Amino acid sequence: MAVVRVGEVELDCERSGVGPPLLAIMGMSGTALHWGEPFLAPLREHFEVIAYDHRGVGRSSRLDGPLTIAQLAADASGLLDALEIDSAHVLGISMGGMVAQELALGHPEQVRTLTLGCTYCGGEGSSQAAPEVIQRLFEAISSGDRQRALRTAWEINVSPAKAADADAYAAFLEISERRAVAVPVVMAQAQAVLGHDTSARLQDLAMPTLVIHGTVDQLLPVANGRMIAARIPGARLEILDGVGHLFFWEQPEHAAELIAGHAAVRA
Repeated sequence: MAVVRVGEVELDCERSGVGPPLLAIMGMSGTALHWGEPFLAPLREHFEVIAYDHRGVGRSSRLDGPLTIAQLAADASGLLDALEIDSAHVLGISMGGMVAQELALGHPEQVRTLTLGCTYCGGEGSSQAAPEVIQRLFEAISSGDRQRALRTAWEINVSPAKAADADAYAAFLEISERRAVAVPVVMAQAQAVLGHDTSARLQDLAMPTLVIHGTVDQLLPVANGRMIAARIPGARLEILDGVGHLFFWEQPEHAAELIAGHAAVRA
């Protein structure tokens, strides 16, 4: 990965693969490593994938003060400018999907196609995690037991079937150990998410949009995907039955195929 100057910050990013650019925007508490090789490998057959770490994560600039989704969208836009990329296909998941929404609304000329995965738009009708899910995650993070926090995060982020996959959890654990995200950064990201609301503006999006959501997503229930797709003119909705929040971990090849097929409408 290489550190790139973007305005007032530096962002650590990696470019790999062959084809038109695909900007991959990661979610809360995630890093560029969390895309996982089973998902990135098929994407690289179709795209030059640009994966990066948000400010406060990895070798990117340290977080200084509070955070907003609009600020992170400005970082994404600035990264494309710094890399001299006029426009890219854009993929955003979870918090990264919120960033992608703001990027597409504020800089539509930079977005060839938009893929929004396991995310939400805020506003009336949107749905966040159940209180018991939030409480379980908060208690695990606050416990000071990193292993408990990681195991709990894994179980909440994937379906019960995937959670029982020992090899998949070992891969998730190895990535999380290689590049940890500090708790204050996660908390700042969580505050940014709480302030996110594009619900009244999604109707302004004109680029081809694909929305992907799993039916057993505990963090951002599937109703959010349906709401977003209904508000974006012409958006295509793909519901993945029995799949949790990290759909690209559960169905990496299928997810990559969906994104590549969607991008083909505007290569």
